[in-house]
Amino acid sequence: MPDSTSPAPVLARIASDASCLRQALRVHSADRDASTLAARITDAQELASTALRLFLTLSPQASRPSPGDLLLLHRVAQIAKAAQDATAELTAALARAMENQRRQAAATSRRVVLIGPTPQQFIESAADLLGRIPALCDAVSRDRPESPCH
Repeated sequence: MPDSTSPAPVLARIASDASCLRQALRVHSADRDASTLAARITDAQELASTALRLFLTLSPQASRPSPGDLLLLHRVAQIAKAAQDATAELTAALARAMENQRRQAAATSRRVVLIGPTPQQFIESAADLLGRIPALCDAVSRDRPESPCH
C-alpha cells in the first residue's frame, strides 16, 4: 500500500481494473453463464477490498485530519461503495438467472413466467456503477494534484 501522500498508484490500478471489468460486462453481455458471472462477482469484490484497504491505510494517518484528508477518505469510501454495489448487482443477476433457469426447467408448459428485472438489467446497473469509479479517481486527482490518479 502507498504512503498517505501517494494513493495514486492504487487508485490508478482500481480505475483500470474497474474499466476493464466494465468493458467485460458490456462486451460479453449476451453469452453469460453462471461461472463467468461468478468470476465477475469476484473481480468486483476484489475492487471493493482494494479500495477498503486503501481507506484503512489512509485513515489512521492523522489524529486531526485536514479537510483535504477527509475529502480523500470520502472519495475512497465512495469508490469502495460503488464496487460493493456493483458486486451486489452482479450477485442479484446471478441469483435471478438461476431462478429463471429453475423456473424454465420446472415448467410443465411452454409458457414460462420469468421474473424481472432481468439478469441483464442487473448487469447493466453494475456496469454503470463501475463506470463511476474512474470518475471518482479523477476527482481525487483534482482534489490532490500532487498525486494524480492516472
